[in-house]
Amino acid sequence: MIPRLMQSVTLPAAGVHASRRQFLIGALAAGTGVAVGFHLLRASPAAASETTSADGAHSFSPYLTIDGDGKVTVLSSQFEMGQGSYNGIATLVAEELDADWSTIEVKGAAGNIKAYGNLAFGGAIQATGGSTSMASSWERYRKAGAAARAMLVAAAASEWGVDAAEITVENGILAHPSGKSSGFGAFAAKAAAVPVPGDVKLKQPGDWKLIGNAGLKRFDSARKANGTEQYTIDVKLPGMLTAVMIHPPLFGAKAKSFDASAARAVKGVVDVVETPRGIAVIGEHMWAAIKGREAVKVEWDDAVAEKRGTKEFMSTYRDLAKKAPAAVARKDGDADAAFAQAAKVIEASFEFPYLAHAAMEPLNAVARMNEDGTLEVWGGHQFPDVYQKLAGEIAGIAPEKVLLNVMKSGGSFGRRAVFDGDVVVEAVHAAKAIGFRAPVKVQWTREDDMRAGRYRPAYVHTLKAGIDAEGKLVAWNNHIVGQSIMAKTAFEGMVKNGVDPTSVEGANNLPYAIPNQMVGLTTTDVGVPVLWWRSVGSTHTAFAAETFLDEVAEAAGRDPVEFRLSLLEPQSRHATVLKLAAEKAEWQKPLPEGRFRGVALAESFGSVVAQIAEVSTDGNGQIKVERVVAAVDCGLAINPDQVRAQVEGGIGFGLGAILGEEITLTDGKVDQGNFDMYTPLRIDAMPKVEVHIVPSANPPSGIGEPGVPPIGPAVANAAYKALGKRIRIMPFSKSLNA
Repeated sequence: MIPRLMQSVTLPAAGVHASRRQFLIGALAAGTGVAVGFHLLRASPAAASETTSADGAHSFSPYLTIDGDGKVTVLSSQFEMGQGSYNGIATLVAEELDADWSTIEVKGAAGNIKAYGNLAFGGAIQATGGSTSMASSWERYRKAGAAARAMLVAAAASEWGVDAAEITVENGILAHPSGKSSGFGAFAAKAAAVPVPGDVKLKQPGDWKLIGNAGLKRFDSARKANGTEQYTIDVKLPGMLTAVMIHPPLFGAKAKSFDASAARAVKGVVDVVETPRGIAVIGEHMWAAIKGREAVKVEWDDAVAEKRGTKEFMSTYRDLAKKAPAAVARKDGDADAAFAQAAKVIEASFEFPYLAHAAMEPLNAVARMNEDGTLEVWGGHQFPDVYQKLAGEIAGIAPEKVLLNVMKSGGSFGRRAVFDGDVVVEAVHAAKAIGFRAPVKVQWTREDDMRAGRYRPAYVHTLKAGIDAEGKLVAWNNHIVGQSIMAKTAFEGMVKNGVDPTSVEGANNLPYAIPNQMVGLTTTDVGVPVLWWRSVGSTHTAFAAETFLDEVAEAAGRDPVEFRLSLLEPQSRHATVLKLAAEKAEWQKPLPEGRFRGVALAESFGSVVAQIAEVSTDGNGQIKVERVVAAVDCGLAINPDQVRAQVEGGIGFGLGAILGEEITLTDGKVDQGNFDMYTPLRIDAMPKVEVHIVPSANPPSGIGEPGVPPIGPAVANAAYKALGKRIRIMPFSKSLNA
């Protein structure tokens, strides 16, 4: 069932975005331990008139406060990790409130699922992910702004003794034809006591000044530019200690014993304690903790640890991919019969490595027990309800007594959305181990971040296509082999009939009209911890499908763009986006000598993106991506500049991954430790990017992730034209340097 507030945030009836929402609702309803924790927090928000904070801010709803100086603080249900969710939500509130944009501030909020539950996930969990921030916020934050505006007007009308209908509001100023005028601050206290209107009228698109404004600058740009923006790594509390972790060298290993005598002798080391996630070395500062860690001797029990490496995994995956799939994700028509009758059959296999999230700010969290018995936790709380519950269990207090300080994070890409609490749990355990006598910050190093698990799973795809005598695609088969992200987690209920939807998304919902197709899945049992990674399943499914489709087009003697359009409904979003990208890239216009183009199209998180990549070659088997033209339909663009930024960032993120990134293991140990061996895109390799947004009146859909999937196949398809070589093993460096 979709909550009432969700009704105008209409997600696609079919496809990954909607199906993921339904799976999540079902999984949570199944009665997992996490869902029980959620129930404990289902408190109704306090009435606005009951809440005035210590700094004089007056609460108008769980979504915003206004102080006596007129400052408007938006309380965001969505976590900010650089994707601009705070800016988008601020735009929604400020638009309906008619606030002065320069007075806007945004803070992360938590602890009230009724108010902050993600509507795209059924409202049962406060979570940021799946590119759902704007879809979930679209209506309720506009309503919050409109309600606060009405309350301010009512307070001013009462104070001035005039008709509320005669009062205008613009840029944070209330005014009356009599000449009376004042800013929000003058009426904030009185307005906050006004009953919150049950129904408010929202602006029509023709009246918008901020929503859709391409020139609106982010409210937080200056702080990020001058270095004053605060992240968890910047948190400094009186008496705070810093801890670093010793994690098992093999996944699944446990500490059997450890000798910390030498470590405790290191100047500045306060204690060395064991936690369920490893050994914490606690120091007066980071350097002391690191030097102490170097002196600890640990004996590990690796009896049940994963000891295989990448060579063993991939060899097994290749063998499995040649066999019949263990489960079927999609079956249309009779693919076997169509293959038997096809005039030509094309086959290919693709390999994808483990990938790290490699966010700029390594994982961290701070825990402090207060004198009043509340536990405060600072961190990048992407799943705040989960962390609140887990922290309470560790500390032995009710979840409501855990106060979360939701910090902005220097990137996440899915890494901070974990159901075991990860670094948050480590911080609380470390603080508890020393009797909560001081606040403790657990700070991971880059090497910790790279080697402690949670990767995009490795996959192998085998694809097969059949075309008839006229060059029409009549049969398609895709067998995917890899780990499940959802298995053995609180979302295990998403796995239906052996199919984890995150393993096959982007493959089982191809937009192309193929009468006979089958998508199969074989899920492997591997001890390497995996997690969603920016654009999740589409990171590999889009690459396999879109590069293979180019091979099919070539076999049919067709132009890649024309061939795709022949498989799409002419007026569909997919066809519109593809035609726009081709037009802007001048697909039909010959390129200068030494330049080559490739195209790809992908739908993910309710949005459709087409990209045309232009590459050059140095004549020695290497390529350089010179230009990317992207077209995107993400519904209504709340912040067009932010949409462009996210697509640009997604292109850089995805391009780095396919060109050179990979996590490998040898005898169970991760080989990479820092950016000398794990190589995200360097700035000199970033191409020129053009982003074209399809105008839309539909509610906003995802944009944080959809820019990632098409870039890999678009570049691979261009590289084939440049080099005459199909690239099917990721990263490209393996094929280009072979």
